[in-house]
Amino acid sequence: MTTNVYFIPVADGLTTSEQAKAMAKIFEASGAAQAISSNDFVAIKVHVGERKNTTHVKPEVIKELVQKAKAMGGQPFLTETSTLYKGERENAVKHILHAHNHGFSIENVGAPFIMADGLAGNTEHEVIVDGELHKSVKVAREILNADSLLVVSHPTGHPAAGLGACIKNMGMGLASRMGKMRQHSAMLPEVRDKACQFCQKCIKWCPQDAIVEQGGKAFIVTEKCIGCGECLAVCRFDAVKYDWNAESGFMQRSMAEHAYGTVIGKPGKCFYFNVLIDMTKDCDCFSVKQSKLIPDIGILASSDPVAIDKATVDLTAKAHGKSLAEMSYAEHDAMIQIGHAAKIGMGSLEYKLITIE
Repeated sequence: MTTNVYFIPVADGLTTSEQAKAMAKIFEASGAAQAISSNDFVAIKVHVGERKNTTHVKPEVIKELVQKAKAMGGQPFLTETSTLYKGERENAVKHILHAHNHGFSIENVGAPFIMADGLAGNTEHEVIVDGELHKSVKVAREILNADSLLVVSHPTGHPAAGLGACIKNMGMGLASRMGKMRQHSAMLPEVRDKACQFCQKCIKWCPQDAIVEQGGKAFIVTEKCIGCGECLAVCRFDAVKYDWNAESGFMQRSMAEHAYGTVIGKPGKCFYFNVLIDMTKDCDCFSVKQSKLIPDIGILASSDPVAIDKATVDLTAKAHGKSLAEMSYAEHDAMIQIGHAAKIGMGSLEYKLITIE
């Protein structure tokens, strides 16, 4: 089955106000309004970026979706979940304050910021998906309570999955803490002694206190490790290693099945936007200021999360010779997550690209 993916091309370096206008235009042209009915609770999934991140989708762009949802009679709210790793988004209190600091406040956006997984990330429901890896997945509760879902994703590279786009934004971003741990369960790292400088950053940032000192080097206690990848993110000496070939594939498939769990009960009530602007090698979860890896391309919109991610891969490859995932982490096959999502019935790999001038 072929599905429609709508595309607004943009010039490189578009201003934030121009990005907001493009978002409003593609919302109208794509028929996204069909997902919203009067009095619907409309969850708008965003990513506010970690503390030093500046390349995330800006609140002015999200405000356009808030206004569109209100015009349809909906009751929109911005939403996210807590992270496994330590940082500004590790619990609801810190996350909401941080979101406001990045401009995602009621005053700026016109909608409240509500954590979908509660105060500590464990407010969840088990959803039956009958997948190949999981028969059920743990999803943040308020996503299931919402009537409609608008997912705004900022495609980037990803050190564990190759690509972080719509499927990752839902699978990891709308799972409860336990759901995230399930997805990372195969990602068990080791420390290379020769490379380790024992800077102790990994010890400081490990959320499970699974890293200890052993012989003057960092050592990961396998029994305590949850595979969150925080040690990989903070190590600056390339001392953390994974068996990527086996572990990344599992995580990507698990991520797709968790993403399916967030939308399986909302047929016709979900719409997806991929903002191909300020795309970077690493995801917005990194607390560093990144430079964009490739020139801006545009904004995509679709009712199909599989098709929109496939279009993201195809458009970046067409524009730059290699896809965003290949330019970021070539050792991963990012099509694993997209192909698996299609296989379990989440969407279609076949799509028609409709360009909006």
